[in-house]
Amino acid sequence: MAQDDNGGHAGPGSSRYLPISEHGLIGDLRTAALVATDGTIDWYCCPRFDAPSMFASILDADRGGCFELRADVPARTRQFYFPDTNVLITRFFAADGVAEIQDFMPVVDESREADRHRLIRRVVCVRGVLPFAARVAPRFGYGVEPHTVELGGGHAVFRSPSLSVALTATVPVETDGTDVRAQFKLLEGESAVFALDRVGAGVGPRACPGWEAEQQFEATVRFWRHWLSRSRYHGRWREMVHRSALVLKLLTYAPTGAIVAAPTTSLPELVGGERNWDYRYVWVRDAAFCTYAMLRLGFTSEAAAFMDFISEHGIMRGTKETGPLQIMYGIDGRCELPEYELPQFEGYLGSGPVRVGNAATGQLQLDIYGALIDSVYLYDKWGQPISSGHWDEVGAVVDWLCEHWDQPDEGIWETRSGRRDFVYSRLMCWVALERAIRIANRRGLPADLPRWRQARDAIYRQVMARGWSAERGAFVQGLDDQVLDASVLMMPMAKFIAPTDPKWLATLEALAADLVSDSLVYRYDPQASPDGLRGAEGTFSICSFWYVEALARAGRLEEARLAFEKMLTYANHVGLFAEEIGRTGEQLGNFPQAFTHLSLISAAFNLDRALG
Repeated sequence: MAQDDNGGHAGPGSSRYLPISEHGLIGDLRTAALVATDGTIDWYCCPRFDAPSMFASILDADRGGCFELRADVPARTRQFYFPDTNVLITRFFAADGVAEIQDFMPVVDESREADRHRLIRRVVCVRGVLPFAARVAPRFGYGVEPHTVELGGGHAVFRSPSLSVALTATVPVETDGTDVRAQFKLLEGESAVFALDRVGAGVGPRACPGWEAEQQFEATVRFWRHWLSRSRYHGRWREMVHRSALVLKLLTYAPTGAIVAAPTTSLPELVGGERNWDYRYVWVRDAAFCTYAMLRLGFTSEAAAFMDFISEHGIMRGTKETGPLQIMYGIDGRCELPEYELPQFEGYLGSGPVRVGNAATGQLQLDIYGALIDSVYLYDKWGQPISSGHWDEVGAVVDWLCEHWDQPDEGIWETRSGRRDFVYSRLMCWVALERAIRIANRRGLPADLPRWRQARDAIYRQVMARGWSAERGAFVQGLDDQVLDASVLMMPMAKFIAPTDPKWLATLEALAADLVSDSLVYRYDPQASPDGLRGAEGTFSICSFWYVEALARAGRLEEARLAFEKMLTYANHVGLFAEEIGRTGEQLGNFPQAFTHLSLISAAFNLDRALG
């Protein structure tokens, strides 16, 4: 696609799309919004992460809906986060003045005010004079629900069958029937405020005068800075690590302690391809790894909240044929996440289909047992000792795993080409058993230790015998296989093998030769290992950070540091990463991605420690 003069892309028809990376994220620990560098909110679901979209022009520039707010004259823009917060500032530099939009969502505990999900956009002219234009154009229910607009009483109310929202503004607004518009001019020192609230169910429209917006701005800054002050990380990459921590916190659903994989759906892994998935759910693997990253930084309450989510929703007490756990859940703990397509949306840059829900829910992915029990082990070690009830659940899960670890599954990458004997799945089954044995030994808790050790050792022997390819000189993707897979980078991190073991060092060399491109790492080669989907994909950023950590643990510190610094150059202008990176450095996939940010934290922490 041709890039236009403002950094956007010419898409199908007359649609315009900014690069995925040209966005910052704001949120209130219940939902989140993407704010583009041109001042447009082009993704927002209300009242929670997995609700139908109200603004989705990132998925369909014509039918998705958006909240435009921009200088009404030619202007350059720059975007940054107010230091140590999730308050986003977009600055406009024009011939006659400089102004900025302060975008944020107040984080409140009171249930009624929390239900408001207030989104505040404060425009401030800091130099000269600048005219502005605003257009609020919601498209409810993924763009298919009709709505009405009522103006009066100092606000505009948009009503649809499933959701009503109120816009209050300190400047005059008018409607054209479905949208609300405003044009205004600000002199130096003047400001204007737009506030968007969910209304109904006891929450009515409420004005947001300038003084209240200022109070809310200061309170939101205080909230994020107070939260971040609990971090124990003081290493070399403090700014990037703390930005990643702030992202992970934004992806937390406070009412339940759930952590979503990403706040978006269907942003493509390849522009024009079909690898478009809905990530607004709780992957056991992603959330467990996230808990590890939070514990590393000292955020024990977030880890405790996720442990409560696991316990309160009976996630380890499941009784499905595929095992106690399923791979993902809704943010409210629900198990059913039916996948369907939205034909009304063309997709980002024409990348259809746009999907809601996720059919991978029904897959068997045995590695999640290791991820979850490892997070329980770490929480028991660094957070609070787990309860007797928690231990009973862990014991039942490990007993099940002793009987079922030796079976094919769909694996960590959720392939849609049938089940196979993935080495990574075996590795993480070993982790589940090994960590459970550690907890039992350290705490003196009841366990069938002879049985657990027998299963653990059987997995180890199988991986060493059949997961190692003498022909490739490397650990491979599947048992008795020849295909390389970046997931084996977890082997030394999981303490399955010494990071300087000759077999591991040979694997590292093989991965570097086949899957690494200038420090960026591909998951696997779809040509060599068909995954049931058409097209290629970008490099996978979590694998790139795993590679950094593997190099560091192997003592190759200069290489590790260079690879890490290179990876940081692929972050966007405010330090955010999507899931993947394309051939020319563009961000691909859902954005921002918890997987990428939690692996950045882990790599920074371990590299920093190794460097001394």
